[in-house]
Amino acid sequence: MTTPAAKTTPDPGVATANHLPPRSPELSDLAVMIGGQGGDGTLTVSDLLGRYFRKRGLYIYTSRNVLSRIRGGHADACIRASRDPIAAVKAEVNLIVAFDKEALEIGRSELAADGWMLYDSSSFQSDAPNAVGFPFATLVGGVVGQPIFKNTAAYGAISVILGFDPDQTRAVIEERFAKRGAEALQKNLKALEIGRKAAADTPGLANRWHVADGDAHNQILTIGNQAVALGFVVGGGRFFAGYPITPATEIMEYLMRYLPAFHGVVRQAEDELAAVNMIIGAAYAGARVMTSTSGPGLSLMTEGIGHAGTAEVPILVADCQRVGPSTGEPTRHEQSDLSHLAHLGHGEYPRFIVAPGTVEDCFEITVEALNLAERWRLPVILLLDQALCQNTTTAEPFDLSKVTVDRGNRLTSEQVAKMESYAAYQFTPNGVSPYAPPGTLGVYSQITGNEHNEMGHVSVNPVNRVKMMDKRMGKLIHAEPELPVPHMFGDAGAKIGIIGYGSTFGPIREAQGLLDRAGIRTRFYNARTLFPVPSRTLEPFLASMDVVYVVEHNYTGQFAEMIRAALPQHHAKLRSIKKFDGNSFRAPEIVGPIQGGR
Repeated sequence: MTTPAAKTTPDPGVATANHLPPRSPELSDLAVMIGGQGGDGTLTVSDLLGRYFRKRGLYIYTSRNVLSRIRGGHADACIRASRDPIAAVKAEVNLIVAFDKEALEIGRSELAADGWMLYDSSSFQSDAPNAVGFPFATLVGGVVGQPIFKNTAAYGAISVILGFDPDQTRAVIEERFAKRGAEALQKNLKALEIGRKAAADTPGLANRWHVADGDAHNQILTIGNQAVALGFVVGGGRFFAGYPITPATEIMEYLMRYLPAFHGVVRQAEDELAAVNMIIGAAYAGARVMTSTSGPGLSLMTEGIGHAGTAEVPILVADCQRVGPSTGEPTRHEQSDLSHLAHLGHGEYPRFIVAPGTVEDCFEITVEALNLAERWRLPVILLLDQALCQNTTTAEPFDLSKVTVDRGNRLTSEQVAKMESYAAYQFTPNGVSPYAPPGTLGVYSQITGNEHNEMGHVSVNPVNRVKMMDKRMGKLIHAEPELPVPHMFGDAGAKIGIIGYGSTFGPIREAQGLLDRAGIRTRFYNARTLFPVPSRTLEPFLASMDVVYVVEHNYTGQFAEMIRAALPQHHAKLRSIKKFDGNSFRAPEIVGPIQGGR
């Protein structure tokens, strides 16, 4: 192994003749990046670190960077652990572990000034002054017999550098690999000790830092897709149809695990066209339904969603955004579907677009979206993004006591028996017609995507057409008070506003903290309803500000443009902070434009 001369200072953990060993620097907010080729086990190292940090009560946020292929190509993961709540990637990385040269090249620009880089010198060499080489693959290959165990050895080396408790470090391995059998467990324990010894024998490396403890012991560790799936189950969802597509697939996978126990049904359709039509049929029959997809699949579903809109069939569509158009970058992050969703399909029909900002929101708003779909009998789009869908984070356990299920104005057989006739599209003051599921005694109804009259019979009568359009589109006005309200953060008297949605929540909150320390007060409007544009709450927010920055992941500033169209009187106040390189915002990327644009 190689150790740069610049890093061969005496081990801070070693006592001298006259002094007790000094305390190594504490890290209360740290980030470790692990990179290599697909199959090197980078995500395993991240998982092991996450398990250890959870034992220490720290908040965790994990992101990953993988190529859209089954095997091979560069892949890396970055895990952040903090004493304080976090929901964003750290701007600087404290430690890089590289199984290939590309990991060093990618991570070097993000390395903190006092950061270190460990690399597998079995594969390549580096002469960087802050890089230390360990032949991980060779070391474990000779003792354990398989180079793949280099990932566990790397975890062992990290544990020494960061001053981990040895017993808890070992317990993580035992918990992670015990289910794979005694042989697998023993091999991983051997690899762990190989990595620990390699780091301990390197002068100046052992206990370079020590990691602070936190109080997040009661937090859960999850991703947005799992939270959506759980929200669907407890919110009364009972039929899901979908087609695998990155980054939405986990929703279907989790529901395959959860939903059957609640007498629900999950179907993998042959394509997205079939999936959306399956849920339309199930919703018409009275079930609570959902599908999930991403940009290309959403394009295929467009006609079906329009059919649900005009036929007034309640469906929930989770759109997990990625880089587009076309195939784009399937594993990368973006928020560029909003304009498409707000004008989804040919013709005009009502739809709601709601946007969670945290995993807790993913759970809560999924439940509320199901209620909204059935109360107002229309399509609801649950707008997510890759970072929110797939990045792992700690969160408060979901509060089931807050869950309410509202099936809307559903008629019973007794109510139908008192009616002279049942009209599936009856005109009402708020546009929502009472609904009786097929099979209700005394009910015959006709549902169609053609323009129709109150009975569901096809009609091209101009007077009827105007009344039906007013009925459907009026829901956007009548429903606005019931749509998810924004969350507000920061100084209520601030004159600098920030608007964001989805996974921009974490970077914006972190940026607010940095700005506050610089003496710049801000107010954050965390939008949770995007369409119809929530003018009722946005107008007073904008009116109270001198300047407002809209933070989003797309080229054209789509939400900013929608706000300008809805509230043109505040056009001059709006500024856009945009990022569209496939990566999530770091807090400094938000702080810089605000500091420079005041």
